[in-house]
Amino acid sequence: MNIPSSNIQFPSGGSLQLTSLGLGTAPLGNLYCAVSDTQARATLDCAWTSGIRYFDTAPLYGFGLAETRLNSFLRQHPRSSYVLSTKVGRLLKVCAPGERSGIGKFFETPSRQEVFDYSYDGVMRSVESSLERLGIDRIDMLFAHDLDVFTHGSQAGRDKHVADFMAGGYRALLQLRDEKVVTAIGAGVNEWQVCQMLAEQGDFDAFLLAGRHTLLEQEALESFLPLCQQRGIQLVIGGAYNSGILATGAVPGAFYNYEPAPESVLKTVARIEKVCQQHEVKLIEAALRFPLLHPAVATVVIGATSPAEIDAGLAILGKTVPAAFWQNLKQEGLLRRDAPVASV
Repeated sequence: MNIPSSNIQFPSGGSLQLTSLGLGTAPLGNLYCAVSDTQARATLDCAWTSGIRYFDTAPLYGFGLAETRLNSFLRQHPRSSYVLSTKVGRLLKVCAPGERSGIGKFFETPSRQEVFDYSYDGVMRSVESSLERLGIDRIDMLFAHDLDVFTHGSQAGRDKHVADFMAGGYRALLQLRDEKVVTAIGAGVNEWQVCQMLAEQGDFDAFLLAGRHTLLEQEALESFLPLCQQRGIQLVIGGAYNSGILATGAVPGAFYNYEPAPESVLKTVARIEKVCQQHEVKLIEAALRFPLLHPAVATVVIGATSPAEIDAGLAILGKTVPAAFWQNLKQEGLLRRDAPVASV
């Protein structure tokens, strides 16, 4: 299929040509299972051949492995032909194999320990290391990574890191943007509330929001998404399947937010599936399409570990979801009344 792309304008004045579908590279950092170099490259090549031109990565993904794997792939293409985002907030410290971070979550990765550092110096060091691993000289979108309760365990922990970031790392992002090392700055997080906190405190262009604007969760429509529209802030949406259940459906063992789905979520998804059946729409098709209906959303990123998964994602995006389906969800109380909908 022909993946739509748009010239995205950022509040700070920069612009990027973004495809509506992007590739997230956490799986290519051996998240949950090891992927060979050959398979990782085949996946990236398939994404390119399919028309994907936006790639998101981070030092966390395989503790440098995902960025390193992107290096040889990106060098085969002109720098102006793709958009790349990476993240700051963690430094990678060499350690003994048995002491590395991510054991049981990331597999066959370099032996590194993650060290959270949202300071000015920490952000500058992180960017320098990412540029070396990626083999490039500039970054299109740079996100402060995981400034959320999910990562730091409590609201107090989150607030401390947000304060550290605004006092230091934020200044680094502004400087890097002014120097044209990056085009757009923002944060990549799992919670919309901290996105709003940051947007109210600083001058940000974009946020990568994972799992918080989906068929299951639309609370961000209360205040954050309207704020984005007002400011011209662009959104990258990740986790459109809420870590699994909106792809698998309400089956035994379905995952929601990286854990087995609670009964209440299973029941809600089962109700959504019933509406899907009435309109001959697959749950996974509706889940991937829904975020793109909002005018503040520039692109949705999916993860993949094989060309077959890339092809499957493209096939899903290519399906038409009728307007009557979205209206039926609203009638059933499964979608907020103020959620933008259309025949897409």
